[in-house]
Amino acid sequence: MADTTFDLVILGSGSGGYAAALRASQLGMSVALIERDKLGGTCLHRGCIPTKALLHSAEVADTAKEAGNYGVQATFQGIDMTQVNKYRDSIVDKLYKGLTGLVSSKNITFVEGEGRMTGPKQVTVGTDVYEGKNLVLATGSISKTLGIEITGRVITSDQALQMDWVPKKVAILGGGVIGVEFASVWRSFGSEVVIIEGLDRLVPNEEPAISKALDRAYRKRGIESKLGNKFKAVTQTADEVTIELENGDKVTADILLVAVGRGPNATGFGYEEQGVHMERGWVLTNDRLETNLPGVYAVGDIVPGLQLAHRGFMHGIFVAEEIAGLGPMKVDEMGIPRVTYCEPEIASVGLTEDQAKEKFGAEGISTYEYNLAGNGKSNILGTAGVIKLIRQINGPVVGFHMIGSRAGEQIGEAQLIVNWEAYPEDVAPHIHAHPTMNEAIGEAHLALAGKPLHAHA
Repeated sequence: MADTTFDLVILGSGSGGYAAALRASQLGMSVALIERDKLGGTCLHRGCIPTKALLHSAEVADTAKEAGNYGVQATFQGIDMTQVNKYRDSIVDKLYKGLTGLVSSKNITFVEGEGRMTGPKQVTVGTDVYEGKNLVLATGSISKTLGIEITGRVITSDQALQMDWVPKKVAILGGGVIGVEFASVWRSFGSEVVIIEGLDRLVPNEEPAISKALDRAYRKRGIESKLGNKFKAVTQTADEVTIELENGDKVTADILLVAVGRGPNATGFGYEEQGVHMERGWVLTNDRLETNLPGVYAVGDIVPGLQLAHRGFMHGIFVAEEIAGLGPMKVDEMGIPRVTYCEPEIASVGLTEDQAKEKFGAEGISTYEYNLAGNGKSNILGTAGVIKLIRQINGPVVGFHMIGSRAGEQIGEAQLIVNWEAYPEDVAPHIHAHPTMNEAIGEAHLALAGKPLHAHA
């Protein structure tokens, strides 16, 4: 029997787990990486990557429909879901093969099977026991359902990704990231779409100005939103599903996507039985990601905070370096970039205006909104949108919020500005290439620094 004692045992091989494994191996540790499903976790197989592949197919569909506007003679004949899914799977398979090869080339023992914490730093898989000098819990997240039975015509994103047909009408419960992304896909594919959101705006975790712009863009695209409406009951027949709202309205559709967010996948793994402090299903840690048990860490979606693959990825790197004694800089939750890949895209980092007022006082901040109508590349792409900046008076930029086509590709500079606490006056002299979407960031900072160029201020 192989050696089952390691410097580091990791339960879960999603973004947080495999990043911890790769970095720990790089630092000379022996690692056991335990996974009951597939290496790469939700992000690679049922989340980030496959959904973005669908969104790209949707973008191509929209481009084909609008080709005549650009002098290109083309016709849109429909969606071949078999080919769409083949394309999606080819992307996932390529990345999965690359990740598998990378892990196998390191000093990492990959263990396939259902793992359970059976000791302070011990995980049991079947009859095999894996003991670590340190243990990382990285079991990720699962779809929330609000008690709605997921069956038949009522689905979550997991089932939505496997659909081989385009529904005529879709109802989506939840106007957050997952809901608006699937709304974007299905509308581009030709479906009628209704979003039901209990709060009073779409993407409620974003800056209100961004929510307003998305609502306007979605109405223009023909996506209906029922805001401030909570569901009361869901019923279905063989042919349709009906959602009754608390205000008495009813929505009937071919499919109901329950997209009310994701919750921690941390129960049933023996954590509580072994004394790990938990609260409402979350694993609690200190700011070094260590649980109450010495040498036991938790990363990613099971730790309260933003549920984002890149957060888990950085958590994994942090923990490996922490265990190695390198004293890494802790992960700042407010410095994590956030992107929603609907059309138009949303990208943000740092504080919202309300959060900034709470931290610095209403008189302690100033804001500026730059409309993409003044940006050349945005006009070429045919996108509306806005960049909203929030700064501390006589201080750095503390919040960046953008909506527009390909906004997600601009988040790199934005996170550097916010995380390195740049003043608008620091950014304004930087030359931004013309004509680019990126140029809008330069224009917005010129304006916030008091010297607007292509902007009314």
